[in-house]
Amino acid sequence: MVSFFKQKGQKSKKQKTDEKDQSISKIPQNIDSSITTNLDIVKQKTGSSPDIIIRTLKISQNPQIKTTILYVQGLVDNPSVTDFLIESIMKNPHLKEKVLPHEALEVISKDVVSLGGVETVMDWEKLFLSLLSGDSIIFIDGINIALVASTKGGERRSVQEPSTNSVVRGSREGFTESNATNIALVRRIINSPDLWIESMKIGTVTNTDVSIMYINGIAKKGIVEEVKERLKGINIDSILESGYIEQLIEDQVMTPFPTLDHTERPDKVAGGLLEGRVAIFVNGTPFVLLVPALFIQFFQSVEDYYARFDIASAIRFLRISIFFISLIAPAAFVAATTYHQEMVPTDLLIILAAQRDPVPFPAVIEVFIMEITFEILREASLRMPKAIGATMSIVGALVIGQAVVQAGLVSPAAVIIVSITAIASFATPAYSIAISARLLRFVFIICAGTMGFYGLILALFVVVVHLCSLRSFGVPYMSPLAPLNPEGLGDTFFRRPMWAYKDRPKFLSSNNNLKREGDNQRPLPPKSRGMKTSNMKKGDGTES
Repeated sequence: MVSFFKQKGQKSKKQKTDEKDQSISKIPQNIDSSITTNLDIVKQKTGSSPDIIIRTLKISQNPQIKTTILYVQGLVDNPSVTDFLIESIMKNPHLKEKVLPHEALEVISKDVVSLGGVETVMDWEKLFLSLLSGDSIIFIDGINIALVASTKGGERRSVQEPSTNSVVRGSREGFTESNATNIALVRRIINSPDLWIESMKIGTVTNTDVSIMYINGIAKKGIVEEVKERLKGINIDSILESGYIEQLIEDQVMTPFPTLDHTERPDKVAGGLLEGRVAIFVNGTPFVLLVPALFIQFFQSVEDYYARFDIASAIRFLRISIFFISLIAPAAFVAATTYHQEMVPTDLLIILAAQRDPVPFPAVIEVFIMEITFEILREASLRMPKAIGATMSIVGALVIGQAVVQAGLVSPAAVIIVSITAIASFATPAYSIAISARLLRFVFIICAGTMGFYGLILALFVVVVHLCSLRSFGVPYMSPLAPLNPEGLGDTFFRRPMWAYKDRPKFLSSNNNLKREGDNQRPLPPKSRGMKTSNMKKGDGTES
């Protein structure tokens, strides 16, 4: 009997919910001429949310005309709404006593509202999209047209130094969570009318602002059109971060390597645009995507182009070497100590054998133990508060490393190798490529533990073949190494001098605008001049 009434109550609640959903779906497409009806629709659609402010105004010159302003608290610039919208409508002398509602609409849109952009809207979909984007809506009783005033604002994070891609020399400005601010930061660097921007809304529920930026005449039209098609093909309810976009438009899914680059630095985006790349801005995140992305690009830093070419080349080569150390160092240790002892010097082999004598596990197991322990410490330090994370990672590594050695579970040589590998992974400039090395490291350890150096070399061969098979928006991932492009090799493992950058990369930029600098840009010393003493007078202090 109790279950009967319980089921009946559940059915009645479900019926009320269905009726409510049906009433919401019955909202008309166009705006009504009655303010009361329009306000009821707004309250019904938004669930009478308290952050949606409704202000009913009385025009001093013509109190018969009813006017209502709607805006979302926190998304608008309050001084703009108060000073330039509400005060202007209430006290403007252009709104006289005998002004009709249609005339009042024209007067308000042209003479009264002194904000940047005022548009007319007739359907509810555009109205709600503008309202929830930070604009203010003006209803006038007796007219089925609403005015949309641009009042976007609210609390936002100011421009700060980026937390990733840190540099010693270079700009200290970083992107924020506002698309408008991020686009303006790039425009301050590239003052060209050919810097084109196209915007769209992605996400059926979030309606996230997504903008693409490229330099017309430099970026290849095929790449730009491919970016547009992939973005327009996205059908998802929400876009909360640029990582959503990255996963939905990448060329290859089954790969550990990133085929799109992301950055917080405006100067890096500007450099990519000048090479022919396309930038994708997503509102709500400071990370901007750059496409196409190449493998060698993840070892480059914007600081490389601010320093002399010899210093930048040495540092870049060091970064690439560090990446390979973080990738194969533990596997090489396992292969050498397990299968190829003859390749280790005798004195070092005796030391390693003495260290491994009390260890009950083979080399592959002890390396796995230390690698997993360091991964746990690394993840814990990232998720903990900053004040605790750094201390915990350092102290934890020291305590655990010393404890496992004293317990005889791991040899000191294995701790040293894994520590060097962890430090090398931190030194990799791009976090996305460092994660790839962390994942592949375990694969290499398994291959080395089963087949020695033969397995390690076979795994490296498979990785190289896989890299050569990848594409990023149609561009080969290993360009200009595979396929080989000798002209592009000057900006790969080493960096050529700045005066030698005559052309842009052909695989990225349009053929019509490959030239990036003029001829004879190499700096030369001034012509030598000899000392002239024949015309000098004695006693004036100038004789030699």
